[in-house]
Amino acid sequence: MRSQLIGRLQLRGLFTTAVLLLAGQPSLADEGTLLALVGGTVFDGTGAPARQATVIVAGDRIRAVGPHLAVPKGATIIDARGKAILPGLFDLHTHWTPEGEPATTPQIAAAYVAAGVTTVFDFHQQPESFEPRRKWLAALVAPHVQFVARISTPGGHGAAWGDQNTTIWINRPQAARAAVDRLKPYKPDAIKIFTDGWRYDLFPDNSSMDEKTLHSLVAAAHDAGWPVLTHTVTVDRGLAAARADVDVIAHALQDRPIDRAAIAQISGHATGLAPTLAVYEPGKYAPDAPFDEKQTRQFARKFETASHNVRKMHAAGIPIGVATDSGMTNIRHGVSTQRELELLVRAGLSASEALVAATSASARLVKLDHDRGAIAPGQRADLLVVDGKPWQRITDIYRVNRVLIDGRLIFGEGAPGVLQKNADTHLPAVLVQPLIDDFERPDGRTALDTVRLDTFDGGVDRSSLITQIVPHSAKGHILQLAGRMSAKDDAFVGVIFPLSRGSVVPADLSGYRGVRFDLNGEGPFTVRLNGPGSSWAATVEGSVDWQTVDLPFSRLKPEAGRHVTARAWDADAIFQVEISTTRPGGHSVSMQLDNMAFY
Repeated sequence: MRSQLIGRLQLRGLFTTAVLLLAGQPSLADEGTLLALVGGTVFDGTGAPARQATVIVAGDRIRAVGPHLAVPKGATIIDARGKAILPGLFDLHTHWTPEGEPATTPQIAAAYVAAGVTTVFDFHQQPESFEPRRKWLAALVAPHVQFVARISTPGGHGAAWGDQNTTIWINRPQAARAAVDRLKPYKPDAIKIFTDGWRYDLFPDNSSMDEKTLHSLVAAAHDAGWPVLTHTVTVDRGLAAARADVDVIAHALQDRPIDRAAIAQISGHATGLAPTLAVYEPGKYAPDAPFDEKQTRQFARKFETASHNVRKMHAAGIPIGVATDSGMTNIRHGVSTQRELELLVRAGLSASEALVAATSASARLVKLDHDRGAIAPGQRADLLVVDGKPWQRITDIYRVNRVLIDGRLIFGEGAPGVLQKNADTHLPAVLVQPLIDDFERPDGRTALDTVRLDTFDGGVDRSSLITQIVPHSAKGHILQLAGRMSAKDDAFVGVIFPLSRGSVVPADLSGYRGVRFDLNGEGPFTVRLNGPGSSWAATVEGSVDWQTVDLPFSRLKPEAGRHVTARAWDADAIFQVEISTTRPGGHSVSMQLDNMAFY
């Protein structure tokens, strides 16, 4: 069944237009539309026994549930005889990343819909992308996507690969409230805090968040109305998360078996666990994965510890939610959520308890239970129809028959083919003005009204980088970059200029011949233009004196590598202009830029 779902997903994708994006989207359900699901067995998500019942839907809400309901006149009837009706599933931890499977937003959305997952938390996007992505998703067939902003410690997990416009770094209580205030304009749906510096015993723990900072950050997020999920993988840090009243411990506790005293401490708080067992499951890596036999045994041992701790915490009444970390290596979107339910059952939950974890329990953990997560009057009509009885045999969750979101049938038998909306991989490109940035805006944003991103080699030991706009006697203001390379062969630092907010809408550069900028700084620099799944680059030589660089697009060469496909230059869809440099480990570099523009 899983292979059939994957095959179906490959045929689905997105239809969007710039007109829809700019004009706003219609609701998925017209108010007053009536549906009746009749003849099915309802598992309402609360843990109550499954029962024969009719479900009446009006608009985007459930109007009534009961065994002897009259079907309203004019209602569209969905015959659910012999089938199960469940609330749509939750996944509280995913990454909609170009490194995932699928790798593009429309196809990721389709994968979740086909798996019956109707509410998804995305941990991957920079806050700048929240608004344009919300508009994009409104034009797709997609689950409800809750965008999560990330906060870590300097050098901590999540900060090792993202600059502070992607993951905010803090290390003291005063900075916690400042971070929350900084995020308020972006209206995140939740906050992820990287509290745990333990990297699965592969690297030293030198970047865990101290408890005072964690307490201040959780309190500030709750004051803003945002639930808090943490990256927490050790028992001691799990106790700290509970003491700080974190809503969800994301990831399993796996450094050691949890004892009764620790369970009692966590039970004294309203903290739940979303263990993401799918991401830790042994055997998920390809045979050619770069792990030796010792590491492979270590992964298996940690997974067993994680499963043991899930079983113990669940037995003690600690709420369990469903999350997967999908988008990470070999964790496919959609089907991994279904797999997580299997792994929860293997860990000790009953099939019925696993379904509750994926529905009402997850909704309650992230403060959405007033709106969805159960089949009850007034709840959002996000419904999953499957063949079989998944509360008895959890693998029946793969047998998706139909999916409704906001009261509209969008997948499966009788659906009107709306998954054709997800046929493209990116939005239509738009024209952009020639000036990328002259660094003169008082708010620090680019001339294209975007936020620059620092870029550097990732990892625990990474290159350090400072970029800032400074005054210049002859040029007004310029961008200054100073970096020191980490001790790696591939160490690099640079700056990225998104051509649209959050690099969501691509730019059409077909009306230009190249890119021009003023450069000061010795040594070779790489200029790279990034498109969907492809990049093109050329090297320019800097000097101690200012010079104007004219780089025609004809000089750009296609790049190939992980998640990047080499292909001929295509000016029709470009997301970013990047300038970076590689130097030997430990070396310093400086660069100054001005007047970035297309010509």
